[in-house]
Amino acid sequence: MKNKLINSEIKQMCGVDYAFKRIGGKYKGRILWHLHSKTVLRYGELSRTLPDITTKMLTQTLRELEEDKLIIREVYHVVPPKVEYSLSETGLELIPFIQYLHNWGNIQLEKEALPC
Repeated sequence: MKNKLINSEIKQMCGVDYAFKRIGGKYKGRILWHLHSKTVLRYGELSRTLPDITTKMLTQTLRELEEDKLIIREVYHVVPPKVEYSLSETGLELIPFIQYLHNWGNIQLEKEALPC
């Protein structure tokens, strides 16, 4: 009986685990949100949009989002090199959930009388 309970708990957590491994962390959701807001951003624009992220962390996070097929990285072979990031269709599917978190966060800020 105990074994069935453990398997049931694991199956219930699989979707949540999968989702948070893809968008969890301090920056992924924010990057997705900013790409939704601006449609296309270059690396430097993303860096300025998230001033608290290091170059290494931004690069790593963008690679992970690309590997998870949440963003599209388009390289233009020009001098100087130009790279643009945008949301993939899968990334766009997450926006309603991030919008919900955005609205919830704004309500909490209002309740606590904190500046936005």
